[in-house]
Amino acid sequence: MSEEKYLSVTALTKYIKYKFDHDDHLKHVLLKGEVSNFKRHSRGHFYLTLKDDSSQISAIMFAGNARKVKFTPEDGMSILVEGYISVFEGSGQYQIYINRMTEDGLGNLHVAFEQLKKKLSNEGLFDDRHKQEIPRFPRAIGVLTSPTGAAVRDIIHIVNRRFPLTKIIVYPTLVQGEYAKDDIVKNIELANKQALVDVLIVGRGGGSIEDLWAFNEEVVARAIYASNLPIISSVGHETDFTISDFVADLRAPTPSGAAELAVPSQTDLLSYINNLKANSSSYMRSIYKEKEQTLARQLSSYVFTNPKRLMEHKSQRFDYLLDKLHLLSPKKRLDQSKIDLEKTNKALQEYYVNLLKSKEYRYQVLLKELAGASPLNIMQKGYSMVKKEERIIKSIQDVDVGDTLSVVMKDGHIEALVKAKREEE
Repeated sequence: MSEEKYLSVTALTKYIKYKFDHDDHLKHVLLKGEVSNFKRHSRGHFYLTLKDDSSQISAIMFAGNARKVKFTPEDGMSILVEGYISVFEGSGQYQIYINRMTEDGLGNLHVAFEQLKKKLSNEGLFDDRHKQEIPRFPRAIGVLTSPTGAAVRDIIHIVNRRFPLTKIIVYPTLVQGEYAKDDIVKNIELANKQALVDVLIVGRGGGSIEDLWAFNEEVVARAIYASNLPIISSVGHETDFTISDFVADLRAPTPSGAAELAVPSQTDLLSYINNLKANSSSYMRSIYKEKEQTLARQLSSYVFTNPKRLMEHKSQRFDYLLDKLHLLSPKKRLDQSKIDLEKTNKALQEYYVNLLKSKEYRYQVLLKELAGASPLNIMQKGYSMVKKEERIIKSIQDVDVGDTLSVVMKDGHIEALVKAKREEE
């Protein structure tokens, strides 16, 4: 008899888990169901049961994904989830591990919201360069909202408290339902046409995404963008965002916040004015004291204490400048130039007379010296000069016997023939 092999519970559970984990159909599951037995763990995980009319499945959503859910699941709520199916080995129970969760009925609205937001953003309707400045002291404010809601009462109360000088004009407007978008557009265009206000507050109080959907309509967004009047959008609560918020010139977290943004606070203004008054008084006192000190310094200055001496100095200075001007006058300078020219001319004449006398004396000296060295003077004493062919003979070596010589005397010359020559020992 063959021995039968029995599996452990753990082994069987692991095998079943392996089958679940490797089934492609269970790796990405989309489920729609009703929430039951919801529990938020202290660590942030969601535990719940997802059921329909005839079946149910346990579900878990870990804290990392649970933090991304914008609402709190409640028992009885219909939700849409995305996740995968696996087995929890501890209990041997299969369950869905949720990655993403949305409220049933909101999925299509969310897609529509994101698509329109992307479209208008690409067209530039959200750009800051299109935003108009909200007037600081509006004469009148237009309010487009339900005339019976809490939002309009809050706006009126806050505006009257903060800045009662501002007039409020309410444009009764549908802010929920099928016809709300057309009514909002109509009243925006009416307010622009009438031009009775300086700024518009468009919005309503909180509600579900369906309640706020009129402010996510494209026609409303384009009407806000086309408005010549600056618009403050105040739809829902602080965490609610609509397409109108992105297109408007200014977004307020709530209708009450819109009222505070639309008008200044008279308390703050009075405080600011009082500070200006105090600062102005202090500044004027400071200026007065400074001017008083300046005046005292001027009164004690040399000009005021001894004006006569100052005039004497000025008079002396005037005389000095007058004399200097006289010396520098063209006529005075021309006269002086004539005098200088005459002096120079006289000195030049004296110089040349003296120079001429000096040259004449030098000439006489040189003339005497030249006469003393002249051969003619020596000839007067009986000497003669012998030439051979116009060349003076200085030695017997310069002549030969038979040469004809010319003997120059003081009163003429003699032609002589050399018969003999004799050297002196």
